[in-house]
Amino acid sequence: MRYLASSSLFVLIAILIVITTTGPAAPQKTPSPTRHRFPDFGFMPTAHQYEGRVFQLSQDYPTAAPDPAKTPAFCTNNFDEVTKNWRQFLLEVRAYCFEGNILGGEVEDDWRVQDNNVRKWYHMPWQHYGPNGREGIHGLTKEAPVQPRQLAWDQTYSGGQTCAIAFYNEFGGYTIGQVWKDPNHPAAGLKKIEFPIGAVIGKLLFVDVPPAQVPFLNPPLTWQGYITNNYESTNRSIRNLSLIQMDIMVRHKNAPSGWLFGNFQYNGARKDADPKNLWANLVPVGLQWGNDPDIRDNVSNPQPVKTIINNKLKETIINPDTRELPPTHLGWNGRLNGPVDNAMSSCMSCHMAAETPQRSEISPLFEAIPPQPGSVAWMRWFQNPKCGQRFDDDALPTDFSLQMAISLQNFHAWRNEGSKMLASQYTSKRVRARIKEPMPLAPHMKRMHSATDETEVDIRRNYVRPQGP
Repeated sequence: MRYLASSSLFVLIAILIVITTTGPAAPQKTPSPTRHRFPDFGFMPTAHQYEGRVFQLSQDYPTAAPDPAKTPAFCTNNFDEVTKNWRQFLLEVRAYCFEGNILGGEVEDDWRVQDNNVRKWYHMPWQHYGPNGREGIHGLTKEAPVQPRQLAWDQTYSGGQTCAIAFYNEFGGYTIGQVWKDPNHPAAGLKKIEFPIGAVIGKLLFVDVPPAQVPFLNPPLTWQGYITNNYESTNRSIRNLSLIQMDIMVRHKNAPSGWLFGNFQYNGARKDADPKNLWANLVPVGLQWGNDPDIRDNVSNPQPVKTIINNKLKETIINPDTRELPPTHLGWNGRLNGPVDNAMSSCMSCHMAAETPQRSEISPLFEAIPPQPGSVAWMRWFQNPKCGQRFDDDALPTDFSLQMAISLQNFHAWRNEGSKMLASQYTSKRVRARIKEPMPLAPHMKRMHSATDETEVDIRRNYVRPQGP
């Protein structure tokens, strides 16, 4: 007993010594709430099958409006100066996008925008969902088919496809964050979706067409992607893609609609091509700020052997230097479009239709019965709406952002599909199965599924071409 008492006293003294020498315990910090994390990608080989680069969604969107002092100077300058010095403007925007995203080493290591030490860039969430969803090596999504001879006369490869990834500067990232503030109810309570002056959006586009068939793709700038074996396929494998195009959208203080659209086309074959910086082989195609709604001549150049410039256009400028810009088809009647875009559309024409829910197709060609080119119905897609102007009265415009419209449509499709998979949403009866007449949704269903969503059209960039005789 005397030994046990002595031992207890020794332990008590030791505890007191520890307390007096270390002081009171430091107060525990309350952990900050974790932000919602959107999926990085939708398609990737399983972890035990794959090693290599892995795409990470840049999604720490700014929660406060950016400081106006950070607005790029090219977003606020005199508009006449922009149109007069259009080439300089495009190269300034390109340099702004390149800075901190091109590292000078292996090209596959570039455009990890979340690691940019100059300025932060962000990706659009909810691009992972659906058969065309984001792959996990570079974050590419499948966009459109590439038709034979669309890029060059010797390009006879059939089944080609375009894959792309877009990125948004701090001003654009803030708007994304506001729309997706509540990840379960995106755009809830918003009366409009509008990007602030200073928003810059860029998009890189790649094709899986053999570079040997397209002279200006050589030497190619190549990325790998976990993509489908061809445009119609759903089977995926790791394949090489060649950079072909870069698109930009700039929210400009003095632009007539609020936005400026620009394209760059890859040309590794020009005499002054830079063999050390293949990204610099993206040369200006042109600039657009309107759809020239008064010009209705039906002209297109889907299989270009030369670039046809329409000098009647007043709201599109095309690069006239044939030594720099290889033959390209442009858009309808010479309006601005890139080499992988639709020759019967234009940059602004597609983007002006972006909305949620998506009531109308983004091109008149995609209508069940396409209107005659140049007709009143056709020209609905070739007007000059301003930021915030509705394309359809019962839809919310997404401020010319197709990626925003796609992200919201993907979310609605996922949510509505999920609501169909719960037994609690149905009433089980011992009767033969049948489809009932449409009825209004019950209140508890409306929270999950909106009847208005069912009238959306799929946002797509392809259409069924008429078959020949």
